Parts: sequence; structure tokens; C-alpha cells
Amino acid sequence: MSTALVQLGRAAGMRVWVTGRTDEKRAIAERLGAHATFPSGERLPERVDAVFETVGDATWSHSMRALKPGGVIVVSGSTSGPNPGADLQRLFFLQLRVLGSTMGTREELGDLLRFVENAGISPEIGLELPMDRAAEGFAAMLRGNTSGKIVFTK
Repeated sequence: MSTALVQLGRAAGMRVWVTGRTDEKRAIAERLGAHATFPSGERLPERVDAVFETVGDATWSHSMRALKPGGVIVVSGSTSGPNPGADLQRLFFLQLRVLGSTMGTREELGDLLRFVENAGISPEIGLELPMDRAAEGFAAMLRGNTSGKIVFTK
């Protein structure tokens, strides 16, 4: 679950559905504004216009099956692996689009910061540790035991 995407989507007036591996992560998504949450891989009540894909191999097929004809997957990460099966028949029969996205322009960053400020969005802090315990934070991230940002302090 991407906590920032939940907050940004909700603030932009989108209907936000989130999949998450645990009840705890789904509860965080709901607290941050998700309209509905579902266990990872569960069939959604209806197909959606867009999926923001940050996981890759582990969730790709679910993301593809979740789209309406003409829908789009925006890919901005591949934490579980970069080479999922493409499902080309679904892609062309349903006229789906795949859009890669990373960083933006300086102007887009400025627009984003103004939007975040105007919407009153603040980052979800999932774990805060002193710098000398940074290894614990990275280990928690690798295990998927966090939701939100990991902050290291002096």
C-alpha cells in the first residue's frame, strides 16, 4: 500500500480502493482516506479505470485483471521483481495501457508541493528510529512490516 497515493488520490477527488496484505495496513489506508480496502489478490467488486502498480511480479496479474477495458496501469515501482508475465492478450483485447512513471520536472514538483500544502496532506510515518538503528528500519522495510515512511533521526 502506498500511503502517499491514498492521500493524494483522495485529495484529488478520486475514488480510492486499496489492496493490502494485512488488516492493519488496510485500516491505515482507510484512516488515510481510502473508500474501500481489500486483501491482496481478492477480486474487486467491479473493474477500475486505473491501477498504480508499485510492487511488480507479486501483484501484476491482479492489477491487469482489475482494469476496465481501456484502463491504465501506472508503474512506478517493482519491489517484488521487475519481470511479471505481460498478459499480452488481455492487454490488446481490452486495449489496456501501461505507463511508466518516475520523478517529474521541477515545475511538477512545485505543483505537487502546493497541492499537498493546500490539501493539508502530511506524510504517514510508519517507523521512526535513531540513525544507529538504521539496519532495523531497512530490515523492517524488506520484510514489508511498515506502512508509511521510515524516518531516521540523530
